[in-house]
Amino acid sequence: MVLKITRLLLRSINCRRIYLLLFFSLFLIMAAGATEYIVSPAPGDEFGVSVAGEDVQILEDTVIPYWQFLLWLAAMNILSVIDTLLYPGRIIFVILGFKITERVNILDNPNRNCIYAYIITKPGAYFSEIVKNTGLNRGTALYHISILETQNKIETYEDGGKIRYFQNNSMYSEKEKKILVTFQNITNQRIISEILNGKSNTNLTLAREIGVSKGTISWYVKNLKEIGLIKETNRGRGVIYKINTSYKNLIEKYK
Repeated sequence: MVLKITRLLLRSINCRRIYLLLFFSLFLIMAAGATEYIVSPAPGDEFGVSVAGEDVQILEDTVIPYWQFLLWLAAMNILSVIDTLLYPGRIIFVILGFKITERVNILDNPNRNCIYAYIITKPGAYFSEIVKNTGLNRGTALYHISILETQNKIETYEDGGKIRYFQNNSMYSEKEKKILVTFQNITNQRIISEILNGKSNTNLTLAREIGVSKGTISWYVKNLKEIGLIKETNRGRGVIYKINTSYKNLIEKYK
């Protein structure tokens, strides 16, 4: 008996909910219908009609061909893709404290200008030498050198596995680069100068004049012969050295 009464009460409550839902739905529909309005142009506001008696000039619409629109759209997509591909690289440089460098401001940076000036005054300088004499840390120096090389301000020259740097203005020929790099070693420079002057041209006399062992002279002379700056000639039981004639004028210029 109690169960039946409970079921009847639940049904009664559900019916009341349904009636209320229908009532509010009808109310909303009536309210929406009451708020309907129609928009119409005001007098004198029609297209091409004068408002205060002034002259009205109707401009013609420019029709853009559909193919031109597609071409423009494709160009915009390509440019957006390129910018998207380049953007991560720009972000990385900004995070690291660098900025995108243009050719016009390549030497505005004092550190970069310092490196460039050192390479000009010391052609054939190598990386560790640049770091030591400019006072820059290796990371900073490497970054600015790469910028100078990318912008074609400097060029590299490989010497026995060591990279050296020259000003990139076609100022130095390959022979000149070889001589300048060789002269950066004081022992090489003294050996070549002694042979050029004709004062010493054997292992014994070179060792005595320069103040090193004969074995040291033999090692340096071997390298100078390999790069073609000097030649050797047998004289009796001994060997004498002379400057390669194809390099003689340049050696006299830079000695």
